[in-house]
Amino acid sequence: MSKEVKDDKPVAEGAEKAKPKFAQKHAKAPEDKKAVLARAKQIVRLAETNMDAGKKIRQAIRSVDGIGFMTANAIVNMLNLGERRLNELNETEMKALEEAIYDPAKVGIPTWMLNRRLEWESGQTRHLVASKLDFAERVDINRLKKQKVYRGVRHSLGQPVRGQRTRSSFRSKGSVGVKRGEAKKPAAAPAAEAKK
Repeated sequence: MSKEVKDDKPVAEGAEKAKPKFAQKHAKAPEDKKAVLARAKQIVRLAETNMDAGKKIRQAIRSVDGIGFMTANAIVNMLNLGERRLNELNETEMKALEEAIYDPAKVGIPTWMLNRRLEWESGQTRHLVASKLDFAERVDINRLKKQKVYRGVRHSLGQPVRGQRTRSSFRSKGSVGVKRGEAKKPAAAPAAEAKK
């Protein structure tokens, strides 16, 4: 059931309404429900962070703000999770892992590895992760600005805080170096002497 065209080339019936080449090339195939569910199982939500379940536990929990290489290794070693992947954990191990992420001191992590030692207001030693860490940093910076100490003033000006030089770095716009002034006009006095 094809129609004939003047060029004697057969054309399929729905060819008049054909999509442009770009749309044909980049069209997404309809996904079946099994593929969608399989992909959903590969993402695990732990400590306010989406993690790839196919990664090893040490690597996956490093995606949480406040958990670095050393802390991740210490948590995995204290919980005896070994070199397993995140999707191999059962519910009780997942719960224990999340509790260890939120409070590493409970599983035996030494206090020198925690990120908030002897806090300014409470004097406690805690470990903050995810949104609590972001909020605490923001509060600390605002406290420095309010006190108008040197670090707070530098933060409010948008300048580097730790003593770096600022002549050529930390520039938001403009070029480095001395700007050239207008070319000097020749003096009129030598021209007057030439006439004599």
